[in-house]
Amino acid sequence: QVHLVESGGGLEQAGGSLRLSCAASERTFSSYAMGWFRQAPGEEREFVSAISWSGAGTYYADSVKGRFTISRDSAKNTVYLQMNSLKPEDTAVYYCAAGRAPNRSGLGYAYWGQGTQVTVSS
Repeated sequence: QVHLVESGGGLEQAGGSLRLSCAASERTFSSYAMGWFRQAPGEEREFVSAISWSGAGTYYADSVKGRFTISRDSAKNTVYLQMNSLKPEDTAVYYCAAGRAPNRSGLGYAYWGQGTQVTVSS
């Protein structure tokens, strides 16, 4: 069982930056691929980014490519999502997830955090 806790969300102006963190409780964190998803009110959950267990492979949704960067620190059992040039349409609850392989489908992840709210004002 992997327990995930997100942090770093908040209110930011358009054009600003936020860094989300996702801390994992499991010592085998380094063997999991990690993903970030988001869900806006009234919308379906959507893929944002993913990273392989080694960190060598990173993947992004077209809507965030060039603005967001995913990374991981296995020594800290933590994955990060650096979000730059934020837009109002980035407003959502952001969730991190752990799975056996990086993928864009939420079905591929066995463990999920509780989410952190990101609000971007125009």
